[in-house]
Amino acid sequence: MGCPMRRLASCSCGQLCIEVQGEPNGVGVCHCLACQRRTGSVFAALAGFAFPYKVFGTATEYVRAGDQGARYNFRFCPICGTNVFHTEEGREKFGVSVAVGTFADPNFPPPQDSVYECRRHSWVQLPPGVNAYEKDPP
Repeated sequence: MGCPMRRLASCSCGQLCIEVQGEPNGVGVCHCLACQRRTGSVFAALAGFAFPYKVFGTATEYVRAGDQGARYNFRFCPICGTNVFHTEEGREKFGVSVAVGTFADPNFPPPQDSVYECRRHSWVQLPPGVNAYEKDPP
């Protein structure tokens, strides 16, 4: 059995990086208004990876509560402002969600899930077969 695949994601200036291993546990997009504001885009694209992961550089944190009460720690580069990854408070040992764009890999796997469809811009088209949820899935 070979070594697990390693993926490196980084901010625009390269100061903040995260190294994850293997294939993502899942890839999804979120259309909620908080993610739209956080990313400056019409949705956030995220990939979940299991622990362990390694972080290099310094991050600024922003904590936000989700609609169902979970608290999320978003990590940004303090120099260029790129949002690189986030964890859920109390569940950091289970894994991390990394912004898909920070991998700079056009061959990255497509999303399986789309949440907050109620906030999706009408002109955004998703790949066929994506599981769509009006808000957060249960």
